[in-house]
Amino acid sequence: MGDLRLSDDGLYYWDGQKWVSTLSPDGRFRWNGTAWVPVAGISTPGYTQYHQPRSVRVPTSWTQPMQVAVVAWYVLSAIYALSIPFWLSDTMSQAMNQSFQRQVQLNPGATPPPPEFVNAMTSMMSGVLWVSAIVGVAICAVAVIGALKRWTWIFWAILVLMGLGTLSLPFNLVSALVGTRFSGSYGVPSWTVWLSVVYGIPGAALFVWMLIALIRFGPWAMTKKFDVAAAGTAPAS
Repeated sequence: MGDLRLSDDGLYYWDGQKWVSTLSPDGRFRWNGTAWVPVAGISTPGYTQYHQPRSVRVPTSWTQPMQVAVVAWYVLSAIYALSIPFWLSDTMSQAMNQSFQRQVQLNPGATPPPPEFVNAMTSMMSGVLWVSAIVGVAICAVAVIGALKRWTWIFWAILVLMGLGTLSLPFNLVSALVGTRFSGSYGVPSWTVWLSVVYGIPGAALFVWMLIALIRFGPWAMTKKFDVAAAGTAPAS
């Protein structure tokens, strides 16, 4: 190949029919007709690394009102949970005493429970109410924080809880209309059942709204958007 005809840039040679590249497979050397010499000042075509566009969720016009509604709902729920031991403790104590008295009436020969036992059971019932109230307030606090921060898992948890409350609403309404056997037997005020109905109506409305927002947009009514700026360009040709 002593009479090898090279192009002006030395990157091709003429084989008599077409121009053939003189570059090595790795592009670092070229054949000058007698030996392989390093390619200096010539860079091989490069490719820009391509990144898949990252999807992010952006708020819509529904997002902030939904956050406010969820926060308001759970703040009221926390207040309601804290109030339960105050107005339900005496009612539960009376119901327990009536239950013991009924057992004595049904079994006249049986020994009635000592007052210490009745007081212990009453105190335990009050303690259960307070523990339940504290747990309820803690759950409400987590829900409020999650709503403010728009945590996805909190949205799903709230949606499930709201859905369960919505399913129980018709039963509470029927119980309020016809009266419950529980309230008649144990002296629980009937207004507590109506209170659960009134409490459940806005909860059901909030559940429907959150469900529609989930179907239309996504959790917390946030729509998915692709972050094209963060993605690289296509490979150069």
